[in-house]
Amino acid sequence: MSGIAIGRLKEERKSWRRDHPFGFYARPVSKGDGSTNLMEWETGIPGKAGTDWEGGIYKVKLVFSDEYPSKPPKCSFVPPLFHPNVYPSGTICLSILNEEEGWRPAITVKQMLLGIQDLLDTPNPNSPAQSEAYNLFQNNKAEYKRRVKAEARKNTTAT
Repeated sequence: MSGIAIGRLKEERKSWRRDHPFGFYARPVSKGDGSTNLMEWETGIPGKAGTDWEGGIYKVKLVFSDEYPSKPPKCSFVPPLFHPNVYPSGTICLSILNEEEGWRPAITVKQMLLGIQDLLDTPNPNSPAQSEAYNLFQNNKAEYKRRVKAEARKNTTAT
């Protein structure tokens, strides 16, 4: 494993424990032997107050490679989410998580999760990843809103 990636993730973990946004969680996954795997994190992102996503806690898995922070982690909703910018696999389509677009090595786990939270209520119609959600978002806002509220109800339990 890359010493640079591990070192950075240890710092990210310390920083997160000292200061993280209310309602969010982020932690490395536990291995069977009780130790932690710093290269894979379980996170939870609350829907913003006052949005149709409010009340839900959306689970996102972050998988870091040995090339982190030069390359972004793979980020996906578990289970996959109904959203125009989320692929059916759960993978999140967001510029700051894309190596060819907005990714910079200085982006922190906290910034990634806040960016994903922002994306929930402000989809990017120029980067569709899921046709049904995209089509409803573009053509039938009332049905889109109904589906989002159903998604929030389905995701009300934290870990």
